[in-house]
Amino acid sequence: MELVRNWFSKFSLDRIQLELMNTAYGSGHASLSRLDPRGLLIWYLFFAIVPWFVNSLTVLAGMCLFMIVTTILSRVTPFIILVLCLGLIGQVGWLFIISLFFGGDISSALPLLKLTLKLSVVSLASITVFSGLDPEKISDGLLALGIPAAFSFSLSYGYRILPVLFEEFRNVLLSYRLRGKAPSRPGLLHWRIGVYYLKLLVYAFFPLMLATAKRSRTTVEALETRGFSYGLNHPEAKKLKLSHLRFQMRDILFLTGSAAYLTLLFWIG
Repeated sequence: MELVRNWFSKFSLDRIQLELMNTAYGSGHASLSRLDPRGLLIWYLFFAIVPWFVNSLTVLAGMCLFMIVTTILSRVTPFIILVLCLGLIGQVGWLFIISLFFGGDISSALPLLKLTLKLSVVSLASITVFSGLDPEKISDGLLALGIPAAFSFSLSYGYRILPVLFEEFRNVLLSYRLRGKAPSRPGLLHWRIGVYYLKLLVYAFFPLMLATAKRSRTTVEALETRGFSYGLNHPEAKKLKLSHLRFQMRDILFLTGSAAYLTLLFWIG
């Protein structure tokens, strides 16, 4: 029991905030962060689409193993992996329970296993790219591939602002806890504590939205001061922004190695 209590004590607001900050700002130390974002985004597009059309269990398992290796190279934080595992278990688990409820048997586990592998490949590919690359590189890669500048910037800005919003949410929540009063008795299975925190989450929603609007306005004013609209609509500014992108030998080796592994995998499967 003491071991379980110590394990759950690691999941705090400070810990989650640290993991999010490390995901958004600490991706420069990953091995894949040195690759060209254009090639890595095309690589991700393949693994986001092709697994849905594959039915071979061998091919899906090989893809999943390859994604696990690339996720390790991206140095993804444990919090992101935990959220992924909980999502997969919850999504596939209730489907298996429903299949048993409507007359299915253990044989329905095989299609669900294939679905789990497909979801795992797509999810791990997303984590590999969006956790292994800096948000600015992702934005530049999308812009170089012809994605509208407004969309690529919005993706980068949303990725950057997430840890900041979580910090704002934490401050609002702590202020309500400081001025409020927690239940003196937790009740059966601590239900009073759960209701108390649910109320705090509802109360913190509107101040968080106001703080988000304020930060967004400040960001827009700062961007306009630095000529963001001009750079958004002029090819010369876009060319200057993307001048640092270039394919190198490590990009060719990574894409060639991935293609060779997939060719061997499909041949075996």
